[in-house]
Amino acid sequence: MQTVSEKRGRRRKYVGSVIATKMHKTISVEVMRLVKHPKYGKYIKRSTVYKAHDEENSAKVGDKVEIIDCRPLSKTKFTRLVRIIEKARA
Repeated sequence: MQTVSEKRGRRRKYVGSVIATKMHKTISVEVMRLVKHPKYGKYIKRSTVYKAHDEENSAKVGDKVEIIDCRPLSKTKFTRLVRIIEKARA
């Protein structure tokens, strides 16, 4: 018998930092990654900003969080907050 996660396929997890909490029940999370330059071979930092669903409005700006893919919740929101890994310093 398949478990729930196997039925839904592989859900990607991302770790990033919260950059905005101005929307209701939504946070903006910036995820950094390293990409190798095709010609020169040097690694370059690239970032992607994801809108994530935060049901309890618990995350604050600067927190390190883990988000996971889910069904589309709005036009731009298709991830949700799993947990807060590290709180921001006050």
